[in-house]
Amino acid sequence: MANLHRYTDPFGNAVDELFRGFFVKPLGFEPSASAATDTVRRVRIDVTEQNGEYKVYAELPGVKKEDIRVEVDGDQVTLSAETRLEGEADKGERVLHSERYFGKVARSFRLGAELDESRAVAKFNDGVLELTLPKKVVAAAKQITIQ
Repeated sequence: MANLHRYTDPFGNAVDELFRGFFVKPLGFEPSASAATDTVRRVRIDVTEQNGEYKVYAELPGVKKEDIRVEVDGDQVTLSAETRLEGEADKGERVLHSERYFGKVARSFRLGAELDESRAVAKFNDGVLELTLPKKVVAAAKQITIQ
């Protein structure tokens, strides 16, 4: 019986990355999978606004609740988290391929209004962080009577 061998492209993904960068985004916009492991990746988010509050949904797969940090300063929100490699390969075991990311992820963004951090609520379920960020109630302008 003939042995099957997997063909490996000598250029790897270089040509694909070149065209992806040329047509879709500038080259070097996001770190590639081969980038250094200390590179901080960005958290992917969705933001909605309704009834005087913002809802932020952030994807944090593989992160534990206690490893997530949320900071609110005025209208700026900063999310950061860290995933750690829990166990090492057993003795005699060899990792053949790994695409999972271990390290820091972070994201900082501004919303259109000052936030009331005292009423903010954070929930984490199934790898998705849900933030409810109420807007600060701004006192209406008061007209001063001139004497």
